[in-house]
Amino acid sequence: MLPLALYIHWPFCKFKCPYCDFNSHVRERINHPAFRDAYLREMRFYREKTGERHIESVFFGGGTPSLMEPETVAAVIDEAGKLWGLPATAEITLEANPTSVEASRLRGFKTAGVNRVSLGVQSLRDADLKKLGRQHSAAEAVAAVNLAAQIFDRFSFDLIYARPDQNLAGWKQELTEALDLGAGHMSLYQLTIEEGTQYHTLHQRGDLVTPSEDICADMYELTQEMLDAKGLPAYEISNHARAGEESRHNLVYWRYGDYLGIGPGAHGRLTINDDKWATRAHRAPDVWLQRVGENGHGAHPFEKIDAAERGREALLMGLRLKEGTVLPEGLVDPVRLKNLVDEKMIEVGAGHIRATVAGLQRLNSVLAYLAV
Repeated sequence: MLPLALYIHWPFCKFKCPYCDFNSHVRERINHPAFRDAYLREMRFYREKTGERHIESVFFGGGTPSLMEPETVAAVIDEAGKLWGLPATAEITLEANPTSVEASRLRGFKTAGVNRVSLGVQSLRDADLKKLGRQHSAAEAVAAVNLAAQIFDRFSFDLIYARPDQNLAGWKQELTEALDLGAGHMSLYQLTIEEGTQYHTLHQRGDLVTPSEDICADMYELTQEMLDAKGLPAYEISNHARAGEESRHNLVYWRYGDYLGIGPGAHGRLTINDDKWATRAHRAPDVWLQRVGENGHGAHPFEKIDAAERGREALLMGLRLKEGTVLPEGLVDPVRLKNLVDEKMIEVGAGHIRATVAGLQRLNSVLAYLAV
């Protein structure tokens, strides 16, 4: 039986961050019991599609899952065990914001069955947190990380670099402070300006200036050097971990495994009778909730992925990993492939392909050149 990963999307936030293009919505009131029941109903629908499989990881993402009631988290975990089987070794992660209110709920999530927490710290500078639209202070972030370390054996936190007005020296000092917090896993994302966000509008007007490409490259290289020195090498383009602390759930995505997406806007990849299917749910929470009530699920019709597209998707995801992936036959132009090897952007051998350090730094360009 192929193992499964389970993703639960909580679509609500208290505030929409100006850089965020995720499927997140600000609501004054949320019918928690209705969403709890809907998650369980949609999980039962997917159980009919998967047959007997085992869930090896669960990930509560969003949105802001730390706004969920612990009772909902507990109900989802319990149902996953009943439907598919959930071994004691399963990784169960919940994303949380480090406001003092949400941090105070961490013990409740631990009791519910969560064994790993991922904190959206984003910055350790109050001025930058304000620019990013975050609702916590740097002091709250540090307190939340320290609390997570007391409650959970495994925890992670995120930081964003290449922020407006940020320089290399400032990032070095901030990263030094972050490393002192002692996490076994850190996600370090370069700020990208996404269409449809407030940041995109400001950037187009010239009211938001981000560091130059050269400075961004220097920040990336500095990040690799500093985390390598602390024993947290990159195992994926933006993710660093001590040995054994890698996110097992996210590795399923990057290794092109099967995962179920439950909740508004959630995507999935599912193998049924040797065919790979793409699944996606209605993005609007109210529409999704109504569809689940009417049909037992909020999914759009499944889309079959042909062999060529499967190869492209596996390559696209696998090249994000330091370990690389299988080189799909007939899907990569051999001339372009040779050019990238000559430029020391990728390495190829025995049917395997991986990006070099230089290639990872320029991965978007590498992928576009390969035309995946």
